[in-house]
Amino acid sequence: MADITPQMVKDLREKTGAGMGDCKKALVDANGDSKEAIEILRKKGAASAEKRASKTANEGIVASRISNDYKNASIVELNCETDFVARNEEFIKYADTVADAYHNNNVNSLDELLSVNFGTDTVQGIHNEILAKFSENISIRRFEKINTSNGFIVDYIHAGSKLGVLIEFEGDVANVTEPARLLGRDIAMQVAAMSPRFVDRSIVNQETLDKEKEIYTQAAIAEGKKQEIAERIAQGKLDKFFNEYCLIEQTFVKDPNKVVNDVVSEISKELGTPVKIKSYRRYFLGESTEE
Repeated sequence: MADITPQMVKDLREKTGAGMGDCKKALVDANGDSKEAIEILRKKGAASAEKRASKTANEGIVASRISNDYKNASIVELNCETDFVARNEEFIKYADTVADAYHNNNVNSLDELLSVNFGTDTVQGIHNEILAKFSENISIRRFEKINTSNGFIVDYIHAGSKLGVLIEFEGDVANVTEPARLLGRDIAMQVAAMSPRFVDRSIVNQETLDKEKEIYTQAAIAEGKKQEIAERIAQGKLDKFFNEYCLIEQTFVKDPNKVVNDVVSEISKELGTPVKIKSYRRYFLGESTEE
C-alpha cells in the first residue's frame, strides 16, 4: 500500500477539482496511482449523477457556433442546478468544449455527441470529469444545427448566456457583408427580446387562427356586441395578433418607426439581392420545449 501524502492529495485536487476527502479516497483505492485515481473520480461523478438526476437543473449556459462563411450554425443548451456553477470558469470551459464538439462533428443524438473524441479524451469523459467537480445535476439538454446553401445564418447570445438565437436568411447570397451581418444580428436580438411565434402570417395554421378569432368574438359578445359586430372586432384583433406574434410584422425594437420587414429590406439592399427570413431558433434557458 502506497503512502498517500498531503501533496499527492493537493495535486489531484488541482487536476480534478474534486473534494479533498474524495481525492484522498481515490488515491487510496488506486494505490497512489494518480491517473487511476482520476478515472475513479470521473466514474464516481458519473455514478452520482444518476442519483442527482431528479434535481431541478434550470441554470446553465446557451452557446452557439457559426462557420466563417455563415452557412453552418449550431446552438446548444447545457444545464446545471445553480447559477454559481453556471458562472464557474470550469463549467464555462466545459460548455465551450461541448459546443465545439457538436458544431464540428456530424452527430444526431446525445449518445453520438458523448462519444465524440475531443483532444485526447471524449465528450463523455469530459462530462464525467465535470460531474466529479460539482455535486449537481449537470446535463446536455438540447442541441440543433442549421445549414444553408442559398442564404446565410446569424447568431446572437444575450448577455449572461441564458438566451441564444440563430436566424436563417434565404436568398442568392454570395458573400455576407459586415453591415448585412449586423442588421441580421439586430433581427436576432429582436427574436430574443420579443419571442415571436411565427416568421410570418403564412405559417400560422388555420386551427390557431380559428381559436384566436373565437376567443376575440366571444369576448366582444360578452361585452354586449352583436354577432356581426363582434366578428368585425375579432378580425381587427386578429390583425394585432399578427403584428405581435409574426416576426416580420413586429415593431422593430431598435426603431419603433420600422417593422422587422423593413430591416430585411435593408439587408436585401445592402447585399444587392432579395433575401427573406426562412427560420429561427430561440433557446431560453430552462424553458419548456413542448409546443
